[in-house]
Amino acid sequence: MTPVEFAYLAGWRLVRALPRPVAAAAFRAAADRAYRRRGRGTTRLAGNLRRVVGPELPTDEFEQLLRRAMRSYARYWLEMFRLSSLSRAQIRQHFRLDGADLLAAEMTTGRGAVVALPHAGNWDAAGAWVAAMDWPIATVMERLKPEGVYERFLAFRRRLGMEILPTHGGERAPFDVLAERLGAGYLVPLLADRDLSARGIEVRFFDGRARMPAGPALLAIRTGAPLYVANMWYEPDGPRGRLVGPLPVPDPDSGPLVDRVRILTQAIADELAAGIAAHPEDWHMLQRVWIDEPSAGGSETPAGPSTPAGLV
Repeated sequence: MTPVEFAYLAGWRLVRALPRPVAAAAFRAAADRAYRRRGRGTTRLAGNLRRVVGPELPTDEFEQLLRRAMRSYARYWLEMFRLSSLSRAQIRQHFRLDGADLLAAEMTTGRGAVVALPHAGNWDAAGAWVAAMDWPIATVMERLKPEGVYERFLAFRRRLGMEILPTHGGERAPFDVLAERLGAGYLVPLLADRDLSARGIEVRFFDGRARMPAGPALLAIRTGAPLYVANMWYEPDGPRGRLVGPLPVPDPDSGPLVDRVRILTQAIADELAAGIAAHPEDWHMLQRVWIDEPSAGGSETPAGPSTPAGLV
């Protein structure tokens, strides 16, 4: 077992064993320490948030926002480590989704649905909620290093009831499997606010140019499944989400496939931007998003689901 894998295992066990107020205080302290240290992850988050709120926000107010954002990021990790100790009834109560009736209707028809998500609030709680509702769910996950950490995350999410496909290295292309799952009536949530492939679709995002994955739009176009956006944030008593859609899908006669994917991906970006702007402190994006700004150089903190390195 590598030191990194041991740290994750210890985190899962220790955080679940501690009383929640004690664990929450420790994670808040770690967030405040990271805020003061201004490491790479905090610096990148600050740059991203400034793009969201614009230069008009006074410095003192922006600093308060950044501190709240680091605390929200820490809260995600605290709740993620404790999630597997909750019963299905507790999971259904813990996460609430405005528009859940729309998804329930889609699941009843058996045609499935694609849901584009941001790295915001608690997307693991959202996925666990879907599984706790007894709706079939399949999604993809970045293949992490070391492999032992990836396997533990894989087991964690599968225990919650999700089917998880690796972004690469699997027996079949994840797109083909997800298309099949949609045909079988699955819900397919996909994180959509940052492209990992460097082959994403260029969109206008807030005040600049960014790339976002083509997968959500392409799946909706190819399969005919409805496409939603779920914006995510935190309330004091738990994670929340709001469903938007279904988004209008361009008609096949309206243009080439690449143009239709671009139009639909821009629509996703617009809805994600609206949700992030409403709750900027809950956007856990500690990596570069905009392609019209220089890279920080070297490795950056993986965005949310990979590691809590931004807190240490």
